[in-house]
Amino acid sequence: MRYLHTMVRVKDLEKSLDFYCNKLGMIETLRKEIQAGRFTLVFLAAPGDEAAAKDTRAPLLELTYNWDPEEYGEGRNFGHLAFEVDDIYATCQNLMDQGVTINRPPRDGYMAFIRSPDNISIELLQKGQTRPKAEPWASMENVGHW
Repeated sequence: MRYLHTMVRVKDLEKSLDFYCNKLGMIETLRKEIQAGRFTLVFLAAPGDEAAAKDTRAPLLELTYNWDPEEYGEGRNFGHLAFEVDDIYATCQNLMDQGVTINRPPRDGYMAFIRSPDNISIELLQKGQTRPKAEPWASMENVGHW
C-alpha cells in the first residue's frame, strides 16, 4: 500500500490556492475540470516534491471544488494536514506577516497549528530537533481552536 493524497473540499478555489500555494508554498501539479460532475480537482505538491509527484506520485493534496454551492461546516471531522518545516519560528512568522492566524503557536519549538480559509486544521512540525523555546512564541496563547 502507498499513500497517494488527501482530499479536502474547498468553497473558494482561488482563495484556497492563494493560501496553499502563495502562503504555504505548495506547487500545483495537475488540474482537472470535470464538466459532467460539475467539479474541479487541483493537485498540489509540497515544495521539493513536485518532481516526485510527477514521477513517483509523492503524496499530494487534492483540492476539490464543487461548482454548485455546498456548506461543509468547519471540517473538524476531517482531522488535519501535517507538514514538516525547516524552521517552525520563521514559518509561523512568515504566515503571520501574511495575515494567517497561528491558532496554536509553537511554544514548544516543535509544533504549531493554523487553519485554511475552509477551516481545515494544518499542523506544522519542526524538521529534526526541537528548536529552543523562544519569545514571542513561548508566551503566546492559543487563538480559537484547531
